[in-house]
Amino acid sequence: MAARGGRYFCTAGRGLEPFLAREVRARLGATEVDCVSGKVFFSTEAEPGELRKLKSGERLFLLLKKHTPLAVSRNKGKMLHEIKSLVIEEPKYWLDVISIWRNLHGCEGKKDDVSQENRLPLKRKSEEEMNITIKRQKTEQVRETVSGEWQVEAGERCVVPERKSDQDCWTESKTSLEDPSKSSGEEPIANEKLSFSFRVSCRCSGAIAKILTSQEIGRAVGVAFMKQCGWRADLRDPDLEIFIHLNDIHSVVGIPLFRLPLANREYIKTAGLRSTIAWAMASLAEISAGAFVLDPMCGLGTILLEAAKEWPEACYWGADISDSQLEGADVNISTAGLMDKIELLKASVKALPLPSESFDAVISDIPFGKKFKITKDIQLLPDILQEMERVLRVGGTVVLLLSQDLHKRMDGVTKCAENDSPNAISGGASETLTAKALNIDGNSSSLVNGVEESFLSSRQTRFGSLVPDGIYGVSLGKTDAFIYKYRKISTAGNQ
Repeated sequence: MAARGGRYFCTAGRGLEPFLAREVRARLGATEVDCVSGKVFFSTEAEPGELRKLKSGERLFLLLKKHTPLAVSRNKGKMLHEIKSLVIEEPKYWLDVISIWRNLHGCEGKKDDVSQENRLPLKRKSEEEMNITIKRQKTEQVRETVSGEWQVEAGERCVVPERKSDQDCWTESKTSLEDPSKSSGEEPIANEKLSFSFRVSCRCSGAIAKILTSQEIGRAVGVAFMKQCGWRADLRDPDLEIFIHLNDIHSVVGIPLFRLPLANREYIKTAGLRSTIAWAMASLAEISAGAFVLDPMCGLGTILLEAAKEWPEACYWGADISDSQLEGADVNISTAGLMDKIELLKASVKALPLPSESFDAVISDIPFGKKFKITKDIQLLPDILQEMERVLRVGGTVVLLLSQDLHKRMDGVTKCAENDSPNAISGGASETLTAKALNIDGNSSSLVNGVEESFLSSRQTRFGSLVPDGIYGVSLGKTDAFIYKYRKISTAGNQ
């Protein structure tokens, strides 16, 4: 069943929202794309199988409601009443929602997700029983598998204000909700309760978080659902998860379309760099059919895997000095069935046994963290860049992931190169560059609607023949990092 012009939202790691916004337009033909910190809202008629192919998002939700922020009051009881009024509807509404969700959800859920064979309502637990259940599981915190939400300071929103304030987004696709039985061939299920388990996942930030905790909101809404719909609470393995996010930007209610996050790649056996970051880096590299792509510090091969899965018509090479990393990469490549697409070799990034100007793109995560010596990496950065520049063809791209420390030192590296090169680009304030977006079917350098985006750039100066083409700040969870993109404009040594 098609999504029938459904309205969705997808969570994203901080800094990846622009990548996700461009991807839903290019891959899904999405419209009404709104981007805020941590989320991208969009409308599409794409099938669930196409929705599952999103690579830069974390979790995908069917959007039920999107309202303006709730008015904050010091009265907790009043606030909880307003939140319950936002979420709780008549049982018929939720039966309709579940019918649509089940069709979109496909085989992801439990096989008996809304069993029509057993329509006898489960005997409703009392509120007292619910309290006992919650107390017993109080120490369990229902963790969201999405990247954390961040409070948004003024000026941090990616795009547009609310499309329609105080409107239920779900009612905008009302034709698919009014009578699900018309499309499915099933008899209407009016006024019946289901033997159905659920949990409420709540995230709140901003002003409302100073009044109520996520646990208080989740408990109040959960009890209300049990009373209204007769559902059974199950924090561990529910049939349905109801997601509520309240902050200073909006009040959102949705249900996950898939049980597992989109970021969980079934083709990666041992995870290295987060798959969404790896895909975003590959999308900047402008990979086209027949291109030669190199990761000279490939580690477990995550970047190569993401690139080869998305752009299979290119040829990929990975190098690393570590035997254990190469062994892990080899296992990942075999698991993904990409043995004929990716070649591995043992080599130092400082002295690659590869011909000059032999690759169209170089993509790499410069190692950093506790097990790597930051100081040594900083000292080696000029040598690493010089060797990448050597093997890159004129017109090719270099895409690097750098730590905050390496990002801070990059100015010093490029300053030295600027002094040595009369054609170097002068430094200055942050530059606004035309954003290059992916084209799923071919070259990833096509422009999307001429959109211009501002990238974090304290001083974009050139290194040798490498000209800066964008810097993107991204979150790796506990730490932040920066994706640098360069383009080679002339043969090394002949600037």
